[in-house]
Amino acid sequence: MNVSVLLIILLVGAFATYFAGDKLASKVALLFSLVAFGLSIALLNSYNAGENISFFKYWINKPAIAYSLTADGLSLIMLLLTTALTPLIIYSSFENEYKNAKSFYALILFMSFAMTGTFLASDGLLYYIFWELSLIPIYFIALIWGNGDVEERKKAVVKFFIYTLAGSLFMLIAFVYLYQKAGSFLIADLYNVKLSRVEQFWIFWAFFLAYAIKIPIIPFHTWQAKVYQKAPTVGTMLLSGIMLKMGLYSVLRWQIPVTPIASKTYLPILIGFGIAGVIYGSIVALRQKDLKKLLAYSSLAHVGLIAAGCYTLNIDGLRGAVLQMLAHGFVVVGLFFAAEIIFRRYETRTIADMGGIRSQAPKFASLFMILVLASVALPTTFNFIGEFTVLYSLSQINIWFALLGGTTIILGAYYMLKMYQQVMLGETNARVFADVSFHETLVLVIIIAVIFIFGLYPRPINNLITPALDQILRTLFRIQ
Repeated sequence: MNVSVLLIILLVGAFATYFAGDKLASKVALLFSLVAFGLSIALLNSYNAGENISFFKYWINKPAIAYSLTADGLSLIMLLLTTALTPLIIYSSFENEYKNAKSFYALILFMSFAMTGTFLASDGLLYYIFWELSLIPIYFIALIWGNGDVEERKKAVVKFFIYTLAGSLFMLIAFVYLYQKAGSFLIADLYNVKLSRVEQFWIFWAFFLAYAIKIPIIPFHTWQAKVYQKAPTVGTMLLSGIMLKMGLYSVLRWQIPVTPIASKTYLPILIGFGIAGVIYGSIVALRQKDLKKLLAYSSLAHVGLIAAGCYTLNIDGLRGAVLQMLAHGFVVVGLFFAAEIIFRRYETRTIADMGGIRSQAPKFASLFMILVLASVALPTTFNFIGEFTVLYSLSQINIWFALLGGTTIILGAYYMLKMYQQVMLGETNARVFADVSFHETLVLVIIIAVIFIFGLYPRPINNLITPALDQILRTLFRIQ
């Protein structure tokens, strides 16, 4: 099956949305995003039927650059995450009004196109192009449609753009060097190129800078909280739900297999970076007075644990990291949407200005509580499967890694339940809070259904991703 059709649909959808005009833009964007999701399901069925999901055509002869797309189980699960969350994010915005809506929704689809290309590309330079393309739409979404003081927003968004672009340039330099060694940008050739220990170390850290900023991993996280806070909620959902997964995915797809010696050498340091993010994000979240910033630091803590799982270099760690990527994607989108629902009614994100909502909106209170419990990895939820698997993999390396990583559950339960108490409980708020509408309920129910379905039955995902992860580990532990 020609996998490039998915990219064409998203790209055409972006243009169609723009030319549809402001009134129809949201509906056209939703239509194309649903078609893309349907095609992702079709690609999954073709893959399960044994078909080769790829497309290859030489693009430029000198240097040798190919338009090469390949989907294995790992790529497909990231495609499904991207194309499932995109229509949910678009639909969640239907009760908001945006100036120049046609551009806003066109940028969302273009961003989805670029992120999808990043997950599919099997040529290093093509991958880099998609990687950078995804930065452009979120820059404009956050800058033009963001909230708060304009000057503060500009500073936050420009810092994010420059910081991310600068990190990516190191990755580009690494790809150029690898091309000189391999004579090709194709991923299979890069996996097989012979690099000395010193060469691997330099390339490893060049990749690490790009990915650590995107994820983000401490100490490269300084852009995150401000951008999450200042971006419109749709932009925050795209960043936290999908875009940061590009960095985590790339660690597994590009960094670890290309530089196996360096990956093994720096394993304890890299896991330490991840666990530091868990502890730091959790402690800082405790002190937040803004709901979006609290959720941003909570996300930083969870992503730190995922990054630690990626660098364990064992099958449990890699599998747990991918499962947690998916779980985190859905839960964090749900939590930011819950924050947006509150903002629609109260026009504030300050936790102290909330409280007493449960008595006025019992349905919303119940749905929000489920998302909070999923975030703290309650058993039977999707997050529990991922976090438990990652912690188990960390215990195989060093029990202290697992104990320190486990603080994400303890501290997370404290600050998330405390937040819920301050926001939802207490005496009835003097201001009226209308319970969730049909649109809002539908988005939250879909997210919660995914959380419980795969929390109770993760086997289909395990079966899909395990062969691809096994192949990565075989490449990693090949004879040097």
